[in-house]
Amino acid sequence: MNLSSWFRRSVSRNSKNNKNPDQPQPTHSQQEEETDEFLGVTQQLIDQVKSFTLDTFKNFPIQDNGNSETTQISSNVRKDLSDWQERHAVLVLSKVKELSQLRFKLCPRHLKEENFWRIYFMLVKSHVAEYELHAIQRAKLKSLAMTSEKASDNGAYEVEMAERNQAANVAPSTP
Repeated sequence: MNLSSWFRRSVSRNSKNNKNPDQPQPTHSQQEEETDEFLGVTQQLIDQVKSFTLDTFKNFPIQDNGNSETTQISSNVRKDLSDWQERHAVLVLSKVKELSQLRFKLCPRHLKEENFWRIYFMLVKSHVAEYELHAIQRAKLKSLAMTSEKASDNGAYEVEMAERNQAANVAPSTP
């Protein structure tokens, strides 16, 4: 799916939701499915991840970069991941118990947590790359919209201040 079709679909979905308030809102399971799809956790990915074994990770050719200053967050996923990767990792761990068990067996005895996730994202790169790209594009669009909105708000404030200053300068002085 390319950016223009994704953007059209997002705009049409938003306009449908805004035009018809009587239309039933999505259920919790529909919202959960949309989140899963947004994060790239599809049945195809789940099937691929279930095929991973201890040897898949142990024998993966990866160099340790020696950076051990990464921090952990409350969900036990390393903070050296991007926000999208972090959310994806938490979701995939909750959906695919086999991956959670592999991680428990591998970390920290055989692999550092950082390397586990580096290997995981290299193994699933062909599947999750487009989802991550869409998330990045969506974040940029949201940022641009917020910047534009903030600029228009500041513009109104600046006009109001200029009018007030002009009125103060024109006001007659009392003797």
